[in-house]
Amino acid sequence: MQLTLYSDYSLRVLIYLGMRPQRQATITEIAESYGISRNHLVKVVHNLANLGYIKTTRGRGGGMQLAYRPEQINIGEVVEKAEPNFDLVECFDRENNTCPIAPGCALIKALKAAKSAFLEVLRGYTLADVVVNREELAVLLKVDIATIGKA
Repeated sequence: MQLTLYSDYSLRVLIYLGMRPQRQATITEIAESYGISRNHLVKVVHNLANLGYIKTTRGRGGGMQLAYRPEQINIGEVVEKAEPNFDLVECFDRENNTCPIAPGCALIKALKAAKSAFLEVLRGYTLADVVVNREELAVLLKVDIATIGKA
């Protein structure tokens, strides 16, 4: 299983903001730190704001920051909301399924259990859990260590 870039970038934005929870950041700043497309991040940030995970401020001096403390943001919940679907195989999509064995296939039960277990593991983590190494993240993302938040 592989998460989409959309989910990956959603988590990256939250990690960046979680590393500096009291400070605003811009899309350009985050895109440059990760070396990823600013255009992709615009959509991701818009969605994270719509979902309520981040607050955005427009205009000069604007940017974004977390809407909640890092320990209040559940990673599994973010992935579930950011991922467009979890159709591990074609038969998960009942409308577009063309698999001829779907009506009698026992594999779907195992795949549904695997998907559920995957999400359950992620639900055991918060953003605070994945930014415990703030200093190391700051170095890797070329962020001034003096600007990162306390754990």
